[in-house]
Amino acid sequence: MFAQTFRFGTSHFHSRVRSAFEPRKPRHRLLRFALGVVGLGVLAVLVAFSVALGAAMIVAGMLYKLWKTRGKRLARAQRDARIVEGEFRIVEPSVIEASAIERPRSQTSL
Repeated sequence: MFAQTFRFGTSHFHSRVRSAFEPRKPRHRLLRFALGVVGLGVLAVLVAFSVALGAAMIVAGMLYKLWKTRGKRLARAQRDARIVEGEFRIVEPSVIEASAIERPRSQTSL
């Protein structure tokens, strides 16, 4: 083993590390073009896979939601559209007038 191998301060070490992670482009034009086309093909395959995976996730979510609601009736189908259900309380008119007098006009409006 070389004596310079484990010396981190030298430019020799940096050039070795750089050459390990940055391979050179081929010099031949056709080979460079072919590798570019292969790279674009890999990119297209990855994009198509991610789109298909996303669509599968959306479909799985919709099927899960349908599976959870199977056998249950929808709330809209049971009720008449003209009926509004709710709770109410009758308030005496004197109480309404008293509360309007106690609060200034700016605080009553929301």
